[in-house]
Amino acid sequence: MRRFLPFLIVALIAAAVVFFIARPKPVAVQLVTATAADIQTSVVASGRVLPPARVDIGATITGRVEAVRVREGARVAADELLVELEQRELKAAVAQAEAALKRAQARVASVSTLALPTALAAQQQARANLALAEREAQRARELLAKGFVSQSRVDDAERQLEVARSALASASAQSAAQGSGGAEAQQAQSQRIEAEAALQLAQARLAQALIRAPAAGVVLERLVEPGDIAQPGRRMMTLALDGAARLIVQVDEKNLPLIRTGAVATAAADAFPEERFRAVVNYISPGIDPARGTVELRLDVADPPASLKSDMTVAIDVPGPVLKQAIMLPAEAIRQLQTDAPWVLVEREGRAVRMPVKTGLQTQGRVLVSEGIQAGERVILARDVEPGARVRGRE
Repeated sequence: MRRFLPFLIVALIAAAVVFFIARPKPVAVQLVTATAADIQTSVVASGRVLPPARVDIGATITGRVEAVRVREGARVAADELLVELEQRELKAAVAQAEAALKRAQARVASVSTLALPTALAAQQQARANLALAEREAQRARELLAKGFVSQSRVDDAERQLEVARSALASASAQSAAQGSGGAEAQQAQSQRIEAEAALQLAQARLAQALIRAPAAGVVLERLVEPGDIAQPGRRMMTLALDGAARLIVQVDEKNLPLIRTGAVATAAADAFPEERFRAVVNYISPGIDPARGTVELRLDVADPPASLKSDMTVAIDVPGPVLKQAIMLPAEAIRQLQTDAPWVLVEREGRAVRMPVKTGLQTQGRVLVSEGIQAGERVILARDVEPGARVRGRE
């Protein structure tokens, strides 16, 4: 047995040498140390400049264009004349309506100053005639009783009395008709009101032949020339009205927790990146675009640079909340990030150890890890390393 001992020792030594030679060498991997810190989040996105309001200008009546007063790019003031339609027929209609109104006003004046006094005078005369006829009839009846006149004389007096009564009733009706509440006066007033409405309509149609700017702005597009036929619903030009500039931006829906109304963002046009300006988030769409998975933001620009033009592309940086003592890891360090079971590889005593984690916000290529690892642990970035592999890390 003793003579085999040296051979046994040599065999063990040889086996150990083979084991250490054949054992896989540690894989060199890049490590990142998980660090808890206060993180200022932000959302970076691209959008464009919206004019405060884009207004399409058109005619409300059909007519031939007589003159176009502005060109594309021109700045216009509020109520400034833009397009002038032919007006001869419309002016003639206004003149005709004015004449009709004068006739109606003359009739009203005639009723109040001539017809009514005449009717009142006729009524007074009829009342006096009735009083005379009553006295004559009474006298005839008295004379008949004394035998001085015949019955026929009394009958004639009675007929004259009835005629006087009828005349008074007719004069009273005529004066009532000519009075302020009478039929003749009301008809005259109705004709005057109708004539005034007809004049207002004619004047309104004439005013529609002069197409004016609803507010101050800039002419973006001109689509009409003198001689064209303007029609309701046909666009003649487009104005961008003056006012505060606005930005419209589409951001990924996963960034919604980082955005709040009133946040002050930093923006710059792609054409002038050195001219940065402030923009305030004033609207967050309540809906999500299902096709792109984005949400719409609108931002007001109180003091836009002079170089900022409508429809320019802009980049914005919207600051989000500060995450207190949060651990943020590079997105490439987290395996199966888009699944319900993300995990990372952590270096422990020279080995790659798989650790399930819980993730949160994602911003600028970094992911919040809320559970699974502690501050100070070293996470492996390499994707070609399997759990359990021997690793040799470098920060």
